[in-house]
Amino acid sequence: MSKLLVKPNGTEGKVHDITPESAGWGYVGFGLYHLEPGANAKQLMKGKEAILVIVEGKASITSDGQDFGVLGERKNVFERIKPWCVYVPAGAEWSATAVTKLTLAVCTAPAKDGSYPARVIGPDDIPSVERGVGANTRYIHPIAMEDQDFAESLLVTEVYTPQGNWSSYPPHRHDEDNFPEMTYLEETYYHRLNPDQGFGFQRVFTEDGELDEAIAMSSGDVVLVPKGHHPCGSPYGYEMYYLNVMAGPMRKWRFQNHPDHDWIAQRDAKPADA
Repeated sequence: MSKLLVKPNGTEGKVHDITPESAGWGYVGFGLYHLEPGANAKQLMKGKEAILVIVEGKASITSDGQDFGVLGERKNVFERIKPWCVYVPAGAEWSATAVTKLTLAVCTAPAKDGSYPARVIGPDDIPSVERGVGANTRYIHPIAMEDQDFAESLLVTEVYTPQGNWSSYPPHRHDEDNFPEMTYLEETYYHRLNPDQGFGFQRVFTEDGELDEAIAMSSGDVVLVPKGHHPCGSPYGYEMYYLNVMAGPMRKWRFQNHPDHDWIAQRDAKPADA
């Protein structure tokens, strides 16, 4: 099995616990909890910030001494409604108690203590974006991208890819600290498939061939992207969701398409009557 594919370690409690140390990189962390009603999770954020994403269910959440009450709306992530999230600054402790069955993602990255306050990121704060054309069409909820100024390092977004379509395509990379042409960003993909027994594909590869992994992921898996291009596809009959976490030395998303495949982006960017 590819070292870039991380399977959940169970079905209850903390089923993913990806740290910079376990991933072999410097910035991105990703945790995932499956909690039954009444169960609790909490963490003190030492030297890092977090964005809690309520993937499914409802939870009572506190952070940095504030009680944000009961948050969450969608029972199933494939309802495609925008999520409820909470930003937790470095140095603060968060706590989440499941009100219903809960899937809670914890996205982390290095940060200084208290540069931004704890806050709710609700559906009204999150745009809906359609990107691509034809079989490259996907639907995006940018939870915390660079134009949303409430985090130090984290970039977080979720994407829905219809059956038979592609995402993170044409292949692109963001693995050089060379702003403004490109930014170095590590990335995790938390994948879900609908129906749940489905599978998807993701290729992570560099242009020199030093890294080239073709990964078949199942619902609930995480794919690590330390460098290189990383397109993914959803087979006919199965809709794909993924939650992205990105972070690096600069909170900006600048990428370059693979030179062999950039013609697709150039073609699709032209007006229909051009």
